Amino acid sequence: MAELDVLDVVEICAGAGGQALGLERAGFEHALAVELDGAACATLRANRPAWKVAEGDVADRDLWRPEDYRGVALLAGGVPCPPFTVAGRQLGATDERDLFAWAVELCGTIQPRALLLENVRGLSTSRFSAYRQHVLDRLRDLGYVPGWRLLHASDFGVPQLRPRFVLVAVRQADAPWFRWPSPFSRPPATVGETLGDLMAAQGWPGAAAWARRADRIAPTIVGGSKKHGGADLGPTRAKRAWAELGVDGIGVADCAPGAEAPAALRPRLTCEMVARLQGWQDDWGWRFSGRKTARYRQIGNAFPPPVAQALGSAIRSALEHAGAPEAGAAEDADSPDGAHVHDPVFRVLRSRADFLTARQIAQLAAGLSAGAGLSAGARLSAGAGLSGGAGLSQAAVVGRLRHLGQDFELEVADSGSSDGPAYRLGGFKAFLGQPGHVRHERFAARRTTIS
Repeated sequence: MAELDVLDVVEICAGAGGQALGLERAGFEHALAVELDGAACATLRANRPAWKVAEGDVADRDLWRPEDYRGVALLAGGVPCPPFTVAGRQLGATDERDLFAWAVELCGTIQPRALLLENVRGLSTSRFSAYRQHVLDRLRDLGYVPGWRLLHASDFGVPQLRPRFVLVAVRQADAPWFRWPSPFSRPPATVGETLGDLMAAQGWPGAAAWARRADRIAPTIVGGSKKHGGADLGPTRAKRAWAELGVDGIGVADCAPGAEAPAALRPRLTCEMVARLQGWQDDWGWRFSGRKTARYRQIGNAFPPPVAQALGSAIRSALEHAGAPEAGAAEDADSPDGAHVHDPVFRVLRSRADFLTARQIAQLAAGLSAGAGLSAGARLSAGAGLSGGAGLSQAAVVGRLRHLGQDFELEVADSGSSDGPAYRLGGFKAFLGQPGHVRHERFAARRTTIS
């Protein structure tokens, strides 16, 4: 396939443009960017006046109509992460901010050639194994080859840990050409190397010594939310990590320390410094709108542009069929019991209409193997904590059922035997675009604190 001159992308929950900028640098053009936060929308419009930016609830059909963008090359987004974080109580599908499953459903309407969604590491844990399985199964039903990968920003030149759990799905015809981006050969710069010149910009006499002390990459930047206070560098553990680097994490500064500041000062970071730690380069000229706290939240919640660029380039290569395909990859990836088993308990219940005890589920789950037929599907799914059903105990099944019941309706009945209760899978609790879903009422009631 010839190189494509223009690849259009619709980006939902675009934020202040971290993913957008990375995708642009990978060769994608934005047909639409949708974002709830007004300050972030102002940032997008100020930096890219030609982009169409829709401001408001991304699930509001009065704001935009997904069917108007049918056939775009890429659907991308950084949907809200609190539903999958411990701080957000890991409410998953019952959190009014959860848009992950809905974004997957958009593929049925928009029918993009590829999907890119990123979120926090929490989505990769056992708590959400059934949720992930639903996502994979649904995308396969829609004709995509999906996969997950836990990526670390520091592997792509960003001077920060920042693990992100990334979902990529491509059409069967493009799957043999997809390869996850490889980490950079060089380690990222340290915090001191990255910020030394900014710390010294106002003549602070302690800048050089501070830069030598800040001899590691940064902990994960925490952007915070409208619900919890102003700008600071995160919870207590994060602040301790910053203190070891000589940084005061209780707030964000307006400017670097001046010549009158004591050399032993533990300085605070500025928004400009945080942007560098998120992978923004000065020569890109990207400016953030709003007051300090609003700017910090935009920067701190962003997907680092270098990581987005690496992913965008990998997706572009797949869509252009660049390089050599992996022979037979699409056929192997389409195997129903292949590499895509994140939750064997969910897979068993999804395939049966009858009630099953934990013992019966364990026996049926033993037939599911997470390691068979690894090729295109494996290349997409590798590294995502796949777990097959071999050797799953009844106690482990009960534990998975407890997690599963948080995101799905789970019917429980008396089995009439010594095996205990029997279970049958019901509906998914998540918002999938339903007009009458409880999500709308909750979202409207809490809109001022949602970010």
